[in-house]
Amino acid sequence: MSKKPLILITNDDGVTAPGIKALIDVMLTLGDVLVVAPDSPQSGMGHAITLNSVLHLDNLTQKNDSYKTYSCSGTPADCVKIAINEVLDRKPDLCVSGINHGSNSSINVIYSGTMSAAIEAGIESVPAIGFSLLDHNWNANFEHSKPFIKQIAKQVLDNKLPEGVVLNVNIPNSDNKKIKGIKVCRQAKANWKEKFDKRKTPQGKDYYWLTGEFENLDKGKDTDEFALEKHYISVVPVQFDLTAHHFLQQLNTWNLNEE
Repeated sequence: MSKKPLILITNDDGVTAPGIKALIDVMLTLGDVLVVAPDSPQSGMGHAITLNSVLHLDNLTQKNDSYKTYSCSGTPADCVKIAINEVLDRKPDLCVSGINHGSNSSINVIYSGTMSAAIEAGIESVPAIGFSLLDHNWNANFEHSKPFIKQIAKQVLDNKLPEGVVLNVNIPNSDNKKIKGIKVCRQAKANWKEKFDKRKTPQGKDYYWLTGEFENLDKGKDTDEFALEKHYISVVPVQFDLTAHHFLQQLNTWNLNEE
């Protein structure tokens, strides 16, 4: 039996995305790999799961492959659930999600299918990392990020992560500039100023395209946005416990039980 770490790989851009192929290349140098990823792009799905329709799981493994690949008809979170509960005979030592084509820094972590897959693994008590490259181009260059991804993944395998914590890793687009290093950061306070592009069908029915402009409201120098702007890789520890612990004591002073 192999004593190598067992690494589950998924993403939200789909099983054929160049980003996941780059991630597979790196993880094969660290352990035994299983890929379970969506059969089509699932960007912006957040932590959605499939409840009202069936899931399909197709084995795409080729004869000479050194690892197994499955495509799943569901969301990134579905992929992790079905991999752990139906495909694997033991929990993986690590789950990595990505490499996403585009940023998942700051508020984007909330909407991200990439990070939701990592968070789902964390819920299953599997150490997990979501990787994203700040380049939406399908043919983005992932080569410069590979040594950093390997280093971060190796550190998680060696040191583990606290229960309930996963890592959100964003990588600057470095086609023209060298990455300066890695910075541990907090999530910047930012949001999207959203707009809807309203149009009409030939039949006169209204329809909408969601557009928007990213607005960084955080001037701190310890944030992911600041690190990425300065051409560092940002690493943010993320927890899926959404309790506002700082507000519990004040909330207990309210007369919530008053008739």
